[in-house]
Order: sequence, then structure tokens, then C-alpha cells
Amino acid sequence: MRKLFISLLLLASCTLSAQKYKPTWESLAAHNEIPEWFKDVKFGIYLHWGVYSVPEHTTEWYPRYMYFKWHEVADFHEKNYGKKEYHELVPLFTAEKFDAAEWAALFKKAGARFAGLVTEHHDGFSMWDSECTPWNAADMGPKKDIVGLLEKSIKGQGMKFITTFHHARNFQRYSDPETMNEELTKDYTGHERHRFYDSHFPYYPNTAPSSDDKKLQYMYGNMPAKKWYEEVWFAKLKEVIDKYDPDIIYFDSWLDLIPEEYRQKFCAYYLNKADERKKEVLILRKQNDLPLSVSVENLENSRKDELHPVTWQTEQTISYDSWSYTKDFKIKTARHLIHEMIDIVSKNGIFLLNISPKANGIIPDDQRKVLLDIGEWLGKYGEAIYGTRPWYTFGEGPTKQPKGSIKFRAEFDKLQYTPQDYRFTTKGNNVYILTLGEPQPGTAIKIDAFAKSRIPGGKRIKKVSMLGTSAKVNWTHTDQGLRLSVPNAKYDIATVYKVEF
Repeated sequence: MRKLFISLLLLASCTLSAQKYKPTWESLAAHNEIPEWFKDVKFGIYLHWGVYSVPEHTTEWYPRYMYFKWHEVADFHEKNYGKKEYHELVPLFTAEKFDAAEWAALFKKAGARFAGLVTEHHDGFSMWDSECTPWNAADMGPKKDIVGLLEKSIKGQGMKFITTFHHARNFQRYSDPETMNEELTKDYTGHERHRFYDSHFPYYPNTAPSSDDKKLQYMYGNMPAKKWYEEVWFAKLKEVIDKYDPDIIYFDSWLDLIPEEYRQKFCAYYLNKADERKKEVLILRKQNDLPLSVSVENLENSRKDELHPVTWQTEQTISYDSWSYTKDFKIKTARHLIHEMIDIVSKNGIFLLNISPKANGIIPDDQRKVLLDIGEWLGKYGEAIYGTRPWYTFGEGPTKQPKGSIKFRAEFDKLQYTPQDYRFTTKGNNVYILTLGEPQPGTAIKIDAFAKSRIPGGKRIKKVSMLGTSAKVNWTHTDQGLRLSVPNAKYDIATVYKVEF
């Protein structure tokens, strides 16, 4: 028996030492944090969908707001659901019309090269068949392994698979009564930033989020810290990695509240598992929660205002307000989103678009139309998007975007580009000029960025054509720039010139 124990100990030691990555930032930095495939994909789709979709009211933060007596959501909830706690809405999340294969086919038609879903939001409900928590989609609500079905269908369409985790905020950090006396403050929108801000569920006595019921603790995060970090936060990540092999794992904000040792432990586990599977994976994060030596920067509802030397990502939602479906949903046009995608790609970015299905699993027709319109445009002009890299400058034109982050979401959403706004991408010996609008046939445009003295390497232009039409493009190239004729043709959303050197 003693010999067997020693043999097992040695085997475990050898396995551990054989792992490529150790849970230190120095060791983890050895991995390629931005695989070439991610630089190529440019466009992805994911979705906010869960128990919070049931009320079709306010936002995906409904489960938080319903516990604040001063919030209008509390009034709405009482009128519609009486005294039900949030977990009592789970049976209403039936997803009876969910069709993973049909969703994946739609994402493919929309032109996405990677797709997935919010694997778990702040609310403690896991969208996969989990052994870590009883509150999961396979055992309750839909009674389907949502993540498993989507993973199979999305990969089956040749797309990369993304899983997003927002559960760092689920832990109940306010069980100490003294924290209940903190004063209210204002957030950047002028709304009350409540004293329980760093936990999704507020801590009020005699409510489910403060319950010491062992089962409810797994929904509301009210348990000892070490137990939650190990058996909930890390265990759920490990389970999804093991079972569904995601190509991308994304983290929402509040990851900085997770102890560094657990963040390092996750990174090492994910990267070692990828190494074992002989694949390159990607970690996305917001804020400064993980070093960029191991992860990629993600911006929410905002974007860079200049060409950035390192690949980054913007996540944007199809709605002007909520990320989950609501009855008063107002969505953006395909034109708006395509222009945003072009701007992002020209600055070395990747565009991740969120959509919002109904609780029953239907993706509404107006959202479908936007996705298909994006796909139709990419079908014609995707040559100027997929697999491209930024040129020496991202573009030129009169429209200026705000400097800053999500704080300026409203200003970003109001941006209206003109046909005089140009963006550039490059692939091989070609540079693509994408005009953010429909130029008038018979007119001419002049682009200063192509002035002979500015072009890297002193290259000469061989040919200029326009994607999507065989109409001839007349052009002249001088020290002042490139002058192009606008042929008689039909233009839609964004026109693309192809400049061959």
C-alpha cells in the first residue's frame, strides 16, 4: 500500500511538473495571448439570455433591482409576480422554442466567425449541465444543456465558440451588517450607486439573497468566501473548459474582486488544457483585471479613437438600452452596426455583437433582419474585413468620436458617419478604402492618406476597382493623394474600393 501511495504521489508530481504553464503571471505570459485566427475573424455574435429574460422588463439587471424597494422594478415585480423571489422565476424560463442548430445557422448567415452566449450572468444561474450547482439549465427551467447544444451547433458551422462569464459579481460580499450602513453615491449616469454595488444581489434580511439555505446559497452567492471562490467561481470555469472546450473565454467586470491566486489558477488551467488539446485559445477581459500579457482588452459600448498597435475588441449590443430582451426594446440598424464594425476593424479591433432572444427561445424578427442584412453586406464586401490587418493609418474624414469608454455610450450610439468618412484595411498587396456611406455617382473623391510621400515603402498603385460591381473606376495618383471617380452603380451602407499595389 505504501509503495502504491508513493507511486501515485510521484505520478501526480510528474504530471504537475509536465504542465507548460504555472499559475504565475511570468509563466502565463509565455503563451500567445492573441492567436492569428482571432486577428482574422473580425466579427462574432453572442447573446444575453437567461432567467432574467422572463419579465421582459428594464434590463438583465432585473434580479438585482427587484430587491430594492425604492426601484420601479420592485413595483413591477410585485404587480406581476407577487412575493416570488428571483429563483421562483426559474420554472418560467422554459426555452421551449430554442433551436441550437437554427441559431447557429443564423449566426453563420450573419457573417459571424465566432459565436456563443452568456454562460452565466451575475444571477447565479448556469446555462449548462452543471454538477457545481443545482441552479442550471439542464436540471431546471429549460431542462436542456444550452451550452452543450450551442457548442456542438456553432462548431458544426465552422465557427469558433465563445463562453462569457459574469459571475464574479454573484458572490455576496455584504453579509456583514456594518456594510449596510454605507451611504448612497451617484454613478456616472447620475443614478444611485447603491451600497451593495459589488454584489449583484443586495443583502437584506429575510430575503433569498441573505438566506443560509444551502441550496439557495448556490444561486445567491451567500456562503464563505473561500468555499465560493473554489467551489463556485473556479469550479464552474473548470467544468465548462472540461466539457465544452471553448475557444474564447470572456470575463465581465468585477474580476478584480476575485483574489489574484484564483485568477492565475484559472489562466493556468485553461492554457494547460488548451496545450494538451493542441489548440490556441483566447482570454478576454475588461478593465485591468488580467495582464495584457495573458489576455485581450475588451471595451463595452465604446471603442478606440486611433489605430491601436495591439488587437483589441469591442462588445456592442443590438439594443440602445438593455442587453436582454424587453418589451420596449429599441434596436440599432444594420447600417449603424456595419459602420461601427468597419471603424473597429480599421483600428485593429474585433467586433462582438450581442443579441437578445425571448425567454421562450425565439430571436425576434427585427433582430433577425438586422443580422441577415449584416450578413448580406459581408457576403459582398467581406474581402475588406475578414483576414485583414490595419494599414499605416485607420482613416480620415470629418466625423469625430468621443474620447473615453462606456461612460460615453450615448455619444457613441449617436455617431452618424458621412460618405466623406473613409476607413482603411489591408491584405497582401491590397488596401481597401471603405466609405461610410453612399457616395453620389458621377462625383469624385480625394483621399489624402494615399499621397505618394505617405505610402509606406513608396509602393505604386497598379489598379483601383470597386467591390460588388464591374463598373470602371477612373483614378489619378499624385503627391496630394488618390482621386477616384464614383461610377454609376448601386451603393448600400458602405462602398468599398480595392487598391492594388
